[in-house]
Amino acid sequence: MPHETGLPLSRFQIPDLQREIVRRGIVASIGQTTIWRWLSEDALRPWRHRSWIFPRDPQFAEKAGRVLDLYEGRWAGKLLGPNDFVLSTDEKTSIQPRPRQHATLAPASGRPMRVEHEYERLGSWAYLAAWDVHRAKIFGRCEAASGIAPFGRLLDQVMSQEPYRSARRVFWIADNGTAHRGQRAVDRVRQQWRNVILVHTPVHASWLNQIEIYFSIVQRKLLSPTNFASLDDLHGALLRFQEYYQAAARPFDWKFTRRDLAALLERLAQHECPLGKAA
Repeated sequence: MPHETGLPLSRFQIPDLQREIVRRGIVASIGQTTIWRWLSEDALRPWRHRSWIFPRDPQFAEKAGRVLDLYEGRWAGKLLGPNDFVLSTDEKTSIQPRPRQHATLAPASGRPMRVEHEYERLGSWAYLAAWDVHRAKIFGRCEAASGIAPFGRLLDQVMSQEPYRSARRVFWIADNGTAHRGQRAVDRVRQQWRNVILVHTPVHASWLNQIEIYFSIVQRKLLSPTNFASLDDLHGALLRFQEYYQAAARPFDWKFTRRDLAALLERLAQHECPLGKAA
């Protein structure tokens, strides 16, 4: 790693490696093509990086296991019944309409779409959504901001409909955001709807929440690039996209199981980063 050499670099590129190899006296001279070939053979790309976060939650395995069980149709070691439902929920915040200062130019042969860099600031929406994991149903609403009250309105929007209103149990999988954090949120939601069971993902584990897959689809298909005339225009587009997506929606092909979770935690343990401690 560059910091181990004392070099003022965050990551290596081929010319940096070439100079370092010669400086250390490993070889008298070496070509950049040779270094590239060696790195390619070993599948190493030291000029690239990805963001990563090690588990911080001391109950990571237990909490993640409950979520994975629900995806497989189990709870507390027993199969879910026909009157049990599983929803995944979260908020996608700060979605701006961003009307551009110049009209977007359509793509042409050999040229991508051109989107003006400068845009007007007109406020933003928080898009709250819930995804029925096994029935592939999406519910959503736009709010001026996220919070306890907006989340309560989403809860009412979904739970006032059948089959959820008359269901035996409706499991809502949520992260640890302020709108639904901790035991207080569990109690508050249960008071609002007696058949709702709020299930938290581990801290810093939104990747276990299936609604994030839907949000990524919204980002790719609707919001990239973002170019709407107004907040009302953006609001309508988000709700129309729900209808468009719902027409052909299927449950996500989720393959990550408890066995995969155990293997992941074992690999992470080899990096000597115990659960509950910073990396």
